[in-house]
This record gives sequence, C-alpha cells and structure tokens, in this order.
Amino acid sequence: MAMKKALIVEDNPLNMELLEDLLTLHGFVVDKAENAEEAEEQLSLSRPDVIFLDIQLPGEDGISLAKRLKAQYGSDLPALVAVTAHAMRGDAEKILEAGFEYYLAKPIDFAEFNRLIESL
Repeated sequence: MAMKKALIVEDNPLNMELLEDLLTLHGFVVDKAENAEEAEEQLSLSRPDVIFLDIQLPGEDGISLAKRLKAQYGSDLPALVAVTAHAMRGDAEKILEAGFEYYLAKPIDFAEFNRLIESL
C-alpha cells in the first residue's frame, strides 16, 4: 500500500505539531509549510493526497491561496481542508465556495478530525 502524504500549511507551531501528530497516527507522511510561498514550493516538489490549509496565514491568506491553487492545478489539486478559528456564521460557506472540500474548526475536535480522515 502506498504511503499517504499530507501537506500542512500553518504558521502556528503548536497547531502544526498537533496536526502533524494526528496525521502521523493515521499513517500519513507529512510535509510542512508556514506560508503560501512555502506551500507552493512543497507542491512543486511532490503532490500530497490532502492539504490542510490555515485560513489566517502571514502574507497571502488561505482563501486566496486556495483559489490560486485551484486555478493552477484544477482537478489535479489534492483535497483541501480549511483549518481555521474563523467559525462565524457564513464562514464555512465562504470557505467551501473558495474551493475547499472540508472545513475543520479550531480548536480541533478529534472525533471530527477522525471522521474527516476516514472520508478522504
């Protein structure tokens, strides 16, 4: 069975570590990026099966990065998971409209995370 790969784009070291630990427990090999530029660099090197993308990043935010990646890669783009503390009404819809397949609110609910991983 081929290894599953994930890319985490997150500028908060604690959130990065938590996501990495959770994904590793689920058998993923994890690449990491702290901003949009590093994320694009990682994508040029290898293609993950899923991208966990923080919405609030330094520089370019996750929503505009997602739109740009969708335009650039089209159907070749792996599943996008928005990871955000923005859990206001209407945020999920805006995030899903930007091209994300999934929405994960912070703080991360482990049961919800496990369901999401199983659905990938």
